[in-house]
Amino acid sequence: MAKQEMRAVYAQTLVELGQKDDRIVVLEADLMKSSGTGAFKAVFPNRVFNVGVAEANMVGIACGLSAGGKIPFAASFGCFASRRTYDQFFLSGNYARQNVKLVGTDPGVTAAFNGGTHMPFEDAGIMRNIPGLVVFEPSDPISLKKLIEKSAYYSGCTYMRLHRKSVEEIYAEDEEFELGKGKVLREGGDVSIIATGAIMVSQALKAAQLLVSEGIEATVIDMHTIKPIDKELVLKYARKTGAMVTCENHQIVNGLGSAVAEVLSENYPVKLKRIGVNEQFGEVGTLEELIARFRFTPEDIASDVKQFLKK
Repeated sequence: MAKQEMRAVYAQTLVELGQKDDRIVVLEADLMKSSGTGAFKAVFPNRVFNVGVAEANMVGIACGLSAGGKIPFAASFGCFASRRTYDQFFLSGNYARQNVKLVGTDPGVTAAFNGGTHMPFEDAGIMRNIPGLVVFEPSDPISLKKLIEKSAYYSGCTYMRLHRKSVEEIYAEDEEFELGKGKVLREGGDVSIIATGAIMVSQALKAAQLLVSEGIEATVIDMHTIKPIDKELVLKYARKTGAMVTCENHQIVNGLGSAVAEVLSENYPVKLKRIGVNEQFGEVGTLEELIARFRFTPEDIASDVKQFLKK
């Protein structure tokens, strides 16, 4: 399938929304080139606010714009969008019941050469603690476009993890999405692999193909929305396969794996294996090197699933 640059899709989707709705505005903290929103500025120069390297201030301004009736999309690297803005986003955004769409780019290993200081493996977990906040991570350009559109008209704050670079399409153009509703990409009766994001969903699909040669048929689910998680879908496949594996470009603490564990432990306990980062900081490297370093390759995932099912 074709590849598209995710930041270009992000920016173009905002342009299309902005052409229909003058409430759409964009905020940046000196990273417009990185997030691609120069395309929005070219069309709507008076609806872009670049506040400089002041992420907390950016979110405070976004909250004020929301209070004035705008629909603000505010973006920065995920390490800054989560950690540096947290108090403003928590209080002025969510507690005050505003409508801010916060975007954290370069999640996890996709930060690559920016290294450990800029490699957020904890951002979704931080955000998952905020009452009422929707946390999601699109897996491909199609889901990105559709979920941005859903996010724009969701009444409340959202946090989106965004891989900026080129990603292969998984879905057809006409696929429909809902926040809080996962997508089954492959059916299998032996194990359910629940993945999230532009790195891990594609890796999970490739791992499932490798497992076929081992006589293992895996269901693969794209759980794009980490909060609220699709409880019905988790429980449906827990009952079907009796074994669950989660895959995330994130710490296994308080991310997708924790969310799935919470659903299972309270409703239908089955075997669970969480694949992700475990008590480690990020490192410098190419994306490919980091995928190998943190055991995110299809071969690593397939091996982990195989060993898990033997227990």
